[in-house]
Amino acid sequence: MSAATTRSRTARTPVPDRLCAEAVDLARAAAEEAAAPGVVGEHVAVVSEGDRVVTHFFECKEPGYRGWRWAVTVARASRAKNVTLDETVLLPGSDAILAPEWVPWSERLRPGDMGPGDLLPTEADDIRLEPGYTGEDEPPPNSAVSEVSQELADLVDAEDAELTTRPATTSRGSIAAVADELGMRRSRVLSRYGLHAAADRWDEAFGAKTPMAQAAPASCVTCAFLVPLAGSLRQAFGVCANEFGPADGRVVSLSYGCGGHSEAAVMPKPPKPTAHALDTMQVDEYPLRPARDSGSVPAEADAPTEDLGHS
Repeated sequence: MSAATTRSRTARTPVPDRLCAEAVDLARAAAEEAAAPGVVGEHVAVVSEGDRVVTHFFECKEPGYRGWRWAVTVARASRAKNVTLDETVLLPGSDAILAPEWVPWSERLRPGDMGPGDLLPTEADDIRLEPGYTGEDEPPPNSAVSEVSQELADLVDAEDAELTTRPATTSRGSIAAVADELGMRRSRVLSRYGLHAAADRWDEAFGAKTPMAQAAPASCVTCAFLVPLAGSLRQAFGVCANEFGPADGRVVSLSYGCGGHSEAAVMPKPPKPTAHALDTMQVDEYPLRPARDSGSVPAEADAPTEDLGHS
């Protein structure tokens, strides 16, 4: 082996200082002083950090810190024989149990996480929402054009996680009152992105690609139990109103389907029963003696009989 190769390997992995590497007892005492009694385990490794700087690693027996190690760094001054303590820390090993990376609450939230009393704030610049029509910035009918009110714009700009007050009661006959009756007087409505995001979620849950729809005899667009939505989503979605269907009360795609389709298997009407041959609802009268004219032989002769000569 050449001298150049030896120097190159030495530069990459420096040999631990002998005196620092032998200071195991000093490192153990420092680790036991920093840790609780009985939690410092066996000496597992020694690593050279530089010239006359060495780190000793000890096993950690603390419950809940599996795979962690106590790291004690010692150093020695040039031409000195005394080894001094540098620092003592608890470090995770390659198989240590670590806490998961912190994720903001807005990214951790999943459908169904909200409970009674929970509040879910929305950002003022949420891409799923856009300003709605309230009628506040419209002039009254048959009047001069007035200045546009900035009350709604200020409310949207200042909206934060705090609760906002409801709009004041409007007078009957105003544009704002008409917007209230039509359900239009909202500060913000769904944007095109919000509509597309909702449509993607609904189509994934109850759409044409689901196994139920693939095996269905017909689609929801021809089902009598489908209640269409209002607005632009009416062209693609509705609400299932079949209590026996798998999507009862859910928003379903018009291309979705199930075995509960109203026209898939129509039961025939039951046949009308025929009239009874014997009327059991009426009482029949039976005489105690037969009538005189009920027999085949008349009771009296039709003509006088002739004397036949019998005695």
